[in-house]
Amino acid sequence: MSETSALPGRPMPRAVDGPATERATCVLAPNPSLMTLEGTNTWILAEPDAELAVVVDPGPVDEAHLRRVVETVERAGRRVALTLLTHGHADHAGGAARFAELTGTPVRALDPALRLGDEGLGAGDVITTGGLELRVVPTPGHTADSLSFQIVADAAVLTGDTVLGRGTTVVAHPDGRLGDYLDSLRRLRSLTVDDGVHTVLPGHGPVLRDAQGAVDYYLVHRANRLAQVETAVENGYRTPTEIVAHVYADVDRAVWPAAELSVRAQLDYLREHGLV
Repeated sequence: MSETSALPGRPMPRAVDGPATERATCVLAPNPSLMTLEGTNTWILAEPDAELAVVVDPGPVDEAHLRRVVETVERAGRRVALTLLTHGHADHAGGAARFAELTGTPVRALDPALRLGDEGLGAGDVITTGGLELRVVPTPGHTADSLSFQIVADAAVLTGDTVLGRGTTVVAHPDGRLGDYLDSLRRLRSLTVDDGVHTVLPGHGPVLRDAQGAVDYYLVHRANRLAQVETAVENGYRTPTEIVAHVYADVDRAVWPAAELSVRAQLDYLREHGLV
């Protein structure tokens, strides 16, 4: 869920639809919008010679897309063994129940309401399917239930909406919290330093080959926006709507409602820290 549609001064690569790393293939959902960029990235993960695959974020309720994901897996001589969700927003998880029907697979998620099967997901979990190793990384902030998945062998991380392939993401107040989001960005940055993660496989937009640079950009962007909101309040702007019009004047008005969610989260953060 995008809050802005572009990274200023950066090139504009397009979202991938096909192989992205040795173990990750994207099937792009046909739900483009200002909020979803080219659409939702559904990820198929598997070891090169394995018969079992993991699907992350089946996407919206779109029968043709869900069947295309299944067909992509089957053309590679595999079957879906497990479905994972990065978070519960409908553009990522809306089609999960139908996808489970098509594949006969359990759905694992942090939120119990989204699970189909006995197992959930939690911090520190390691998922091994068909020899593939995925580490569950808690990354709340965009939503309370947001998770990322580290593909150890590819030095890559699937970030859902926590880091997008283009633009910046929404802190979806009131479920999303800025303090949590900043902690999550720092957690992702530590993966780039400590674990050598260099590739971001986002929930929307193109693959990012400089994971550390992307996370650093997000951290700087959030610090700058927070400072702008704080200054706006000091200058007499009071309501989230007024602050959005002032601080996000350079952003397409169509995404101002999403930006207002982030502003509300920023105001909560500033109040919690006694800054406004």
